[in-house]
Amino acid sequence: MTISGNQRRKMKSAARLYAVQALFQMELSGQTVDQVMREFEDHRFGEVFDDIEMQEGDVDTFRALMEKAVDEQAKIDQLTDRALVAKWPLGRIDPTLRGLFRAAAAEILIGETPPKVVIVEFVDIAGAFFPEGKEPRFVNAVLDHMAHEAVPDAF
Repeated sequence: MTISGNQRRKMKSAARLYAVQALFQMELSGQTVDQVMREFEDHRFGEVFDDIEMQEGDVDTFRALMEKAVDEQAKIDQLTDRALVAKWPLGRIDPTLRGLFRAAAAEILIGETPPKVVIVEFVDIAGAFFPEGKEPRFVNAVLDHMAHEAVPDAF
């Protein structure tokens, strides 16, 4: 089966969403990265909820984001802390957003996708998690700051 460019983009977008969910789950459950990746790849990718089939995720993208987010967590969290206002240290941020910032920063640090594309993708994910809130604008501002610091030559 040949995968079209559009299908590949959807699978990469799904992998980003799954990475946010998996990082959130790791933080709350204490599971290892290997346990969570195995669970997501075996059970979550393409799972059916209430007759709605979840998108199949791009395994390579998912694994790269997860491994980079875990390997570079201290660096990523410091980068995130510097992008947040002083009154809002990373520990006070919703755990879903912590997972999102870690996954997005991992992709920015991997450097294969232009930072602006990464930001748009993760702002969309924030909108999916917080459809009524101000979080997508907040995520956009934080990720923009992080990307400018992490890869200033990309702008």
